[in-house]
Amino acid sequence: MALDLNELATNMASAAKEVLTESWNEIQPLAEANFFLLAEGITNIEEKFLLGDISEEKAKKLLRMKKNTLEIALLTIEGLSLITVEQAINAALNIVQDAVNTALNFTLI
Repeated sequence: MALDLNELATNMASAAKEVLTESWNEIQPLAEANFFLLAEGITNIEEKFLLGDISEEKAKKLLRMKKNTLEIALLTIEGLSLITVEQAINAALNIVQDAVNTALNFTLI
């Protein structure tokens, strides 16, 4: 079953919100937009992998690139530390880990 882009994005943003509670109201639009981009990247990885266009190794590299892009975007927000940003990203990925890994039939996250 294909991953649902909007569901992934919503679930990841909700998980990140739990980490970013103090600043969520200020950063919500930027955070949600960037978690949507990460979800979009994950669904693109899924599509390319299932079509045989990329290997597991390439999929993992693409996910790392997407995570790095998200980290940079969130670090541009004043007051967010690297540790907080990493915790938010980890929380977001943990919440979708099972669904993503099941859809791909290998451990991406």
